[in-house]
Amino acid sequence: MERLRGFAPVIAPDSRVLILGSFPSEASLAAGQYYAHPRNQFWRLLGAVLNEPLAQLEYAARLERMRAHRIGLWDVVAACERQGSLDAAIRNAALNGLDTLRQRAPGLGKICFNGAAAGRLEPMLRAAGYQTLILPSSSPAHAARSFEQKLERWREIPI
Repeated sequence: MERLRGFAPVIAPDSRVLILGSFPSEASLAAGQYYAHPRNQFWRLLGAVLNEPLAQLEYAARLERMRAHRIGLWDVVAACERQGSLDAAIRNAALNGLDTLRQRAPGLGKICFNGAAAGRLEPMLRAAGYQTLILPSSSPAHAARSFEQKLERWREIPI
């Protein structure tokens, strides 16, 4: 099975919030963009939280607007083997170097986890002194909650 590699972090020294996903979907890997699957609600949810039309913007503009709000984006898993896009299918995962967060973003105060798979690292990052929040997944595979139900929890992101 082919070893898949995730994306570099989108984080700046002045980032105050970091959203951590698990690992990019097949659609995201193919596009070279975080949350590229058309049914993934990430950009709609974050756009509603920030009052920005993120879902309608080009990818580079989405990242620019997100950074302007001092929000960073990364994944828990750096590389893995996986058939399909489900988190449950991730095998032989190598984690990203989350211990470098203080060097990358000294003012980082809050880490939000996009879904339960990423949220498995919540206790470790809470113990490291960060405020933490586990969000309902924006993935189309997580259809148990409506967009509005997810958005209610996502509105807790701002620091």
